[in-house]
This record gives sequence, structure tokens and C-alpha cells, in this order.
Amino acid sequence: MLRVIIGAFAVLHGLVHLLYFGQSQRIFELQPGLAWPDGSWAFSKLFGLESSRIIASISLVVVALLFLVGGFGIFIKQAWWRAVVIISASLSTIIYLLFWDGNLNKFDQKGGVGILINLVILTSVLIFHWPEFDF
Repeated sequence: MLRVIIGAFAVLHGLVHLLYFGQSQRIFELQPGLAWPDGSWAFSKLFGLESSRIIASISLVVVALLFLVGGFGIFIKQAWWRAVVIISASLSTIIYLLFWDGNLNKFDQKGGVGILINLVILTSVLIFHWPEFDF
């Protein structure tokens, strides 16, 4: 049962990245007035807004797919799920930090909650070696 819950959590966490993909492509707004990823401290001045949005979009789709693959690996009892989830959570954290505008105002809407979730995932898997599945 724990395997199903954790696998579903990985899949759902990956799907949330697709919401931020929609935000970055201006398909919809997650919150009224949310301009993420515009104003990225790492990319906006270097590449401009449109290119920054494209980089964010591609990165988010890659991370979403990796989380989906990691969750699928849990469902089909594959030991490689751990490496995929570690890579997914690490890349996700890096993406949200690089596309952050440097302002703590509404940080939760700019990926802050996702960063916390990623840190819990990384701590659980890397430090506590949890969960341990029998496969």
C-alpha cells in the first residue's frame, strides 16, 4: 500500500510541474497577476522574457516526465526509481531557484512549496534511505 501511495505522490508531484508549464507558456495564470518565470534573476536579463519562458517550459516538461517515470518505476517495482526521483527532485529545485525573481513576496506561488517538497523527498531518499521497498 505504501508503494502505491508514494508512487502516486511522485506522479502527482510531476503533474504539478505541468501547471507551471502552463503558467510559463501563458496558457493560463496559476494566480491572478503571477508573472512567473518573468523576472528570473538568472535568465531574464541574459536571454529576455520569451526565451526564458521557453527554457522554463522545456525544463518543466522534462522534470514532469522524470517524476512520472520515477513514479512508474515504483509501481512496476524497479530499483532504478530511486535514482530517477533524486534527479527529478534535484532538477526541479534548481529550476525553481534559477527562475525565481529574487523577491520573497509570494514565494509559495513561485515554486517555494515545490522546493520544500523536493527537499523532503531528497532528505527521505538520500539521508534516511526511506522508503525501502522489497524489490
